[in-house]
Amino acid sequence: MNSMLEKIRRGTSEIISIEELEKKLESGKKLRIKMGVDPTAPDLHLGHTVPIGKLKTFQDLGHQVIFLIGDFTARIGDPSGRSETRPVMTDEQIKANIKTYTDQVFKILDRNKTEIAYNSKWLKELGVKGLLNLAAKSTVAQMLVRDDFKKRYLDDRPISIVEFLYPLLQAYDSVALDADVELGGNDQKFNLLLGREIQRDYGFKDVQIVITMPLLEGTDGIKKMSKSYNNYIALNDSPKDMFGKIMSISDELMYRYYELLTQTDLNVVKNMHPKDAKSALALEIVERYYTKEAALQAKEEFNKVFAKKNIPNEIKKYSIKDVNIKLSDLLFQSGMVSSRNEAKRIIAQGGVKMDLKKVKEDFVVKSENSFILQIGRRKFVKILRSEI
Repeated sequence: MNSMLEKIRRGTSEIISIEELEKKLESGKKLRIKMGVDPTAPDLHLGHTVPIGKLKTFQDLGHQVIFLIGDFTARIGDPSGRSETRPVMTDEQIKANIKTYTDQVFKILDRNKTEIAYNSKWLKELGVKGLLNLAAKSTVAQMLVRDDFKKRYLDDRPISIVEFLYPLLQAYDSVALDADVELGGNDQKFNLLLGREIQRDYGFKDVQIVITMPLLEGTDGIKKMSKSYNNYIALNDSPKDMFGKIMSISDELMYRYYELLTQTDLNVVKNMHPKDAKSALALEIVERYYTKEAALQAKEEFNKVFAKKNIPNEIKKYSIKDVNIKLSDLLFQSGMVSSRNEAKRIIAQGGVKMDLKKVKEDFVVKSENSFILQIGRRKFVKILRSEI
């Protein structure tokens, strides 16, 4: 029991309640462990894998894990942590994202032991009568206790009625799935606790345990990992990019990644040299989502490019005909930056190199030979001269 609890508690923020969890575990029952995601973006990233990794822990302990895809609730969008109403998604967007989610989640979970559920199955059948019955189990005052709703209300920002329904619909998922435990990020605490209340309202004598997990910081070490903040490490990143991004994080953040993303003994990590510890972390993460060979190749490439200041073996090529082209235009046209203004800003900050030499101004490129442009540590393009 102590060993099980230690594995379950690692990296968690809260367990509500630990006594109830112990009781469920001691019963010998095969518990139903639920985690839900709305397919609102095409890629899962390492931040998503914190609760998914906890699902895997329960799966390895012999319990039934349920990966719930909110194909119905995605049409509303989870208001947790939002300062405004989410845009409505199309059916086509939702279907496309579902495909990527189911492909990626089995990089962590055992496909043969995982129950995949879609909440449209029961929420579509709920009907107006069922929805009204569900809505009657909560109050506006109860919803406005939430920080995000409270702030929007006080700032006179719109809150749609349908957003009030979202936590209730998520809670009803726990009724439909007969969940014993529900996992989620810290920002999900209100929704998860509401699931306990709604189960009681629907006659459950033994309600679900709530386990909340910290929100993983992105590569900047400040904001939570998110595609919106461009600080994410996607499960679909190439081995090279995944390895490089992990090596770019701070030493302090590295220890947090170890705690939340691995089962490695933290005392062992603290006795390692930070550079070696970070390299070992990058190897472990890349191998988890690809192969050991891919991880070792990514490490070798990283060491070649960054430790030895060399140029990678395979880089993108871009051909130009203009013999007199401004560097900022070339950076934009080759796809290294999203705008000419961005190119000028990076040049002014000293972030561009030409054949490994730092560029100091936005000059007209007159070289008739091929050369290599570099931005930061990971962006390279080989510029080729084509015949006019």
